[in-house]
Amino acid sequence: MSKMLEEIRQQPAALERTFRAELRSIEKLKKHFTARRPKFIILSARGTSDNAAQFGRYLLEIATGIPVSLAAPSIVTLYGAPVAYSEDTLVIAISQSGESTDTNLVLERAKAAGAFTIGITNEPESSLAKMAGHAFLVRAGREKSVAATKTYTGQLLAMYLIAYALGAPIDLDALRQLPEWANAALSLYPQVAERAIRYRFMEHAVVVGRGLNYANALEFALKMMETSYVVAERFSSADFLHGPIAMVEAAFPVFLFTPPGVTWPSMQELLSKLTGLGAETLLITDQSNKAAAALQSSRPIVIPAKLASKKALPEELYTPIPYVIPAQMFAACLAAEKGLNPDQPRTLSKVTQTL
Repeated sequence: MSKMLEEIRQQPAALERTFRAELRSIEKLKKHFTARRPKFIILSARGTSDNAAQFGRYLLEIATGIPVSLAAPSIVTLYGAPVAYSEDTLVIAISQSGESTDTNLVLERAKAAGAFTIGITNEPESSLAKMAGHAFLVRAGREKSVAATKTYTGQLLAMYLIAYALGAPIDLDALRQLPEWANAALSLYPQVAERAIRYRFMEHAVVVGRGLNYANALEFALKMMETSYVVAERFSSADFLHGPIAMVEAAFPVFLFTPPGVTWPSMQELLSKLTGLGAETLLITDQSNKAAAALQSSRPIVIPAKLASKKALPEELYTPIPYVIPAQMFAACLAAEKGLNPDQPRTLSKVTQTL
């Protein structure tokens, strides 16, 4: 078994450790934000961590109403442009290793300008953990596979907890259930492995998600590119309909994240168009979306749990972590089908330092 698959299976335990260890710290952070709520949030990351930041952008704006932007680190590292950070700005840097040079430089400049800073990392002794005003530790254990999996879901959990600290009505009991829901997703391994056989010779694909699962579309495509060298484009359903759908022809592979809630009607519309074009579609959904789960022609991978939110928040709020797990398993299984080692993709290393 690859290290990637081993680490995918470690996610329920990693999520539970992270939640338990960080809860007290998050309560302290909540008191801080009650007294000094930021007016603007900036997220800085690269690679898989940048996909987690995309999730954070959607989650934080939806749940808190605070404007959120993704930093472009080269504005600082290449152009040396002074950015007017202020005391009412929250800057969050996300890095698995905590040693991403450009991400850390953004945080350093923001901290020097008086912004409140948070670092999210898996390495407690890293430069990021030491530099940030508040360090959020993803307790995933050492990740040996180059393809990040358990650190990604840990970063998503960190975003939920930060949203809670900012006053969002995040249900902590629902977050406590995430390890259980992750286990439910892991139970689909035999089905996912069987699906991967069909795609052994795939060279091109598209992955589509929207809203809170758009980040998962980015991450799923990245994993297929990293581990199986598939040219995988990634889009929101809205952007895909604005032009890229023209590339789809009969048997073209399209993977879709289809949770219940406000994003389902647009995903359903897209799915109808893809079916008419004869595309090869595969859905990731859960029992909450009965309509998607019933679409046998699209070979749905259905997580055996109902993940819909019960509070005054989007129905699909808690789906991203369980939903990405079948995608991670698919990427690992596809690499194996292609005779590739997902743990050591060519030309890649675990820590990437860029300026």
